[in-house]
Amino acid sequence: MGKVCLKYVIGLACGVMLSGCATVTEMVSTVFKPTEAPIAPDFAAVYFDGPRVRKGVNLVVQVSTISQQPVTMNVQVDQNGTIILPLLLREPVQCDGLTLEALQSKLMKEYSVYYKQPQIMVTFAPFDSRSGGVSPWGTVTVLGEVASPGPVNVPPTTDLTVTKVLRDAGGMKPFADKRNIRVTRCDKDGNQTKYIVNIDEIGKEGRIDKDMTLHAGDVVWVPETWY
Repeated sequence: MGKVCLKYVIGLACGVMLSGCATVTEMVSTVFKPTEAPIAPDFAAVYFDGPRVRKGVNLVVQVSTISQQPVTMNVQVDQNGTIILPLLLREPVQCDGLTLEALQSKLMKEYSVYYKQPQIMVTFAPFDSRSGGVSPWGTVTVLGEVASPGPVNVPPTTDLTVTKVLRDAGGMKPFADKRNIRVTRCDKDGNQTKYIVNIDEIGKEGRIDKDMTLHAGDVVWVPETWY
């Protein structure tokens, strides 16, 4: 009798599971639903597809119309990410993160309220890393055993290597581990890739090919030696 009851219970359970297959599947998929992909850092939109308008960047804005001679203005993007164009626009224009083309289109729309068929040209002001300005090509952050840790501007040529960024950061301190310079790079999806650069190998063995070219947004860490 006990065996019969056991078989009946097992059969009933199987019947319920088979009849409710879709429901069970939905429940399992809900419980084990994969989490959403991590959100990429804000700087990803700025650094990965060319130079952008950024806080502290200097711009040259030229405005002209059919009946008016071009007016050229040198402006700097303030800490709110806006520019103020005197005599032409009454309100600051939000431009942080825009490409030059996007900013030109935005200004053209703004000026259309005041002028007929305005012509707008926006360029980056000549940039010199020694002037203390902010590069529209972004920065590389240098930390650890260097004389002047912090952001280093990427030059217009974008040929900033590890040895160059260390030089611009004031050089390495006496106890810096030159054989294990660490570079961390974040892609558009927020995924990190880490690299090791051996400065001794580059200098003593002349391996210039090992001098890694850096991208805007990279972080360079110079550790301290333990011996």
